[in-house]
Amino acid sequence: MHAPQPSTLKSVKTLPSIHNFALFLLCCGCTLSLAAQSTPGAKIPANPAPAPTRTGEFERAEAALTKQDWKTAAPLLDAWLAGHPTDARALFDAAYVADEQNRDADAITLYRRCVAVQPKNFPAQVSLGLLLARTGKLAEARPALVAATQLDPGLEGKAALAQAWRALAEIDRVGIDGKPDYAQASNDLLQALKISPETGQDTLLAASLAEASGDTTDAETAYRRLLAADPNSTQAIGGLAHLLIEQKKYPEAETLLRPAVQKNPGNVPLTAQLAAVLVAEDKSEAIPLLQQLHTLKPDNEEITRMLARVQADAGDFADADALDIALLKAHPQDADLLTSHAQNLMRLGHFPEALAAFQQAASIDANNSDAWTGVAFAASELHLPQLTIQALGQRAKLQPDTAPVDFLLATAYDRLRDKKSAILFYQRFLDLDAGKLKDQEWQAKQRISLLQKENSNHR
Repeated sequence: MHAPQPSTLKSVKTLPSIHNFALFLLCCGCTLSLAAQSTPGAKIPANPAPAPTRTGEFERAEAALTKQDWKTAAPLLDAWLAGHPTDARALFDAAYVADEQNRDADAITLYRRCVAVQPKNFPAQVSLGLLLARTGKLAEARPALVAATQLDPGLEGKAALAQAWRALAEIDRVGIDGKPDYAQASNDLLQALKISPETGQDTLLAASLAEASGDTTDAETAYRRLLAADPNSTQAIGGLAHLLIEQKKYPEAETLLRPAVQKNPGNVPLTAQLAAVLVAEDKSEAIPLLQQLHTLKPDNEEITRMLARVQADAGDFADADALDIALLKAHPQDADLLTSHAQNLMRLGHFPEALAAFQQAASIDANNSDAWTGVAFAASELHLPQLTIQALGQRAKLQPDTAPVDFLLATAYDRLRDKKSAILFYQRFLDLDAGKLKDQEWQAKQRISLLQKENSNHR
């Protein structure tokens, strides 16, 4: 199971107060807004560009805007901009309205036009960056947000600036073109925390970044810090449980997850984690829990695979195979699924079908040692010694021989009447097994004795 992740980039939303902040800066003739303030305390130039006299439809548009009447405001602003295409205040208003109406493409275009008119307009620049991030245009969002962080937000805009840094942290965590930069993401988050208090989402992001960087100690500390503040945080519980499972601290993970699942019975990720822990601890409760999960999420292939494995381990081969067959309909070339299906067939005594499935898996993935092992065992059951030896030869390229493999080789050579090789592998089996497989050891000793007598008689 995967660790829960912080909020996605698409959840980032422009702060509701940013429009009022922008209007405050843009009103009363201050048309340059933050364009004149590259550093705190900088003054507006003595001769700023004159603002147009705003009357008629513009005033009606802003009256509608203050009432959040976007449908009324939008056409009025469009009409005004037709005659005043470089009016930064109107461009921002129109972009904001489009943003609220989820007309993302229009909003992006209008924010860009506003920034083109006033390159240092913080509200327009940060709104552009956040919207690009929210719509998944990360390669465009990052430079827009970086540009916003270089501008002076004023006292009223610090919350929006912190949001820009958080969005950058999310982008750098994911990475442009799938190339995450965890160190930069951590620095982005640190910049946000210099401006505003740490939130639960910040702590989750910090934990995620630490874990991604391989620093499980810091990740665990962050998850525990969040749980101390909010013991019911399912994301923190899931994140900490993921770390504990990775470290094979199953009892501790179970203690953490059991009460959480009881409080949140419909929480699939937490229930799946608890099921994984119970599987690792070989507890019978795992099966009903996974069956419950499978009922809730029948299309979740990870849960289906886990249930199939647990049912097979418990000896319920028919039900396990039914799940494997269902998965194979969607993934007919999945060598692991084919191998699992074939193993169930072997246990159900369907040796010819098992052999065919194992051979198909091996043909798809020649490096699947379990498939080659299966071919050998199925061939042995079908009294095909030459195929058994060939399959185990392929397996030997991938994994060292084990005692059961040596016993299989011995019986194959025995069937071929290759007495010398049979005796060799029976003896190797006895040396490796060391009393684990009592019945096979007895058989090996008997066969060695008989084969040696046969050799003596032929001399």
